[in-house]
Amino acid sequence: MAKKERWGSKHEDKRNWKDYNRHLVKRGEFYLALNFIDRWLDEIRNMNKRKVGQPFTYPKSMIFFLAMIKQKGFDYRSLEGVMAALSNRVGPFPVISFSQIRRRILELETSFKKKDGKRVAGCDGTGIKVTNRGEWIRQKWDVRRGWIKVTLLGDEKGDILDVEVGNEEQDEREAARTMLERNADDIAVVMMDGLHDCGDTFDKCDELGIKPAIKIRTNASPKGYGPRAREAREYLKKGYKQWSIDKDYGMRWPATEGIFSAVKRVFGESVQSHKPENMYREARLKFWAYQQLRDVN
Repeated sequence: MAKKERWGSKHEDKRNWKDYNRHLVKRGEFYLALNFIDRWLDEIRNMNKRKVGQPFTYPKSMIFFLAMIKQKGFDYRSLEGVMAALSNRVGPFPVISFSQIRRRILELETSFKKKDGKRVAGCDGTGIKVTNRGEWIRQKWDVRRGWIKVTLLGDEKGDILDVEVGNEEQDEREAARTMLERNADDIAVVMMDGLHDCGDTFDKCDELGIKPAIKIRTNASPKGYGPRAREAREYLKKGYKQWSIDKDYGMRWPATEGIFSAVKRVFGESVQSHKPENMYREARLKFWAYQQLRDVN
């Protein structure tokens, strides 16, 4: 089979490997950050100011710590065991039950920090498995449990701007437009694949002042006066190669596929929960946890 010739500029590895290795080591320290023990009392005191009802016993920073290591495959009972071991060795402090851990993690705020300046963004979707038992079970026994759809909005530096999570019937185009509207102030350009080649998405980008770099279908009609028609004429005139060079379309990979690959590699590609709402929450937590690692200095 003839080797397919690669077109475009040759990749140049500009990564500072010394800094990158140090960053990965720092991530390991981040997983086991026990500073919540030192500030336990002060944090609880602040959390309980003007609180009505039963007071908090466990600080948010502890739940943050448990949520991070939960994404590495620990179940909730194992997390209770982790806290019991820590209480025996560096405590003593009251040990939280696994049911409380589960409730507090599922209630954890999982928003993504706003970035400085306008970003070049990419948007795409991927699937998360609802079980880790293997595809052969589905094929052999004709078992179908569906899967979780995650639509991601990332930037060219590999940071996550937003995610939308739902079942396999989630409308990826509608999810993308929702995230664009939510993050319009932070986006200068958005790159998407041919699935998003529709008038509604081009109109939304035009309305929000975002430049679209959306791959146009080869059979697209150049007729019309709207934003999509203008983009279609430009695309058909230049052809895909020149259009992708002019749009720097290759930056879509680190903004989407690179993030998907990293999240699944670091935290796995399946969830442990059984209820749909908890599955969606757990899937979102994977992406949130990955961005927490990205934000480590």
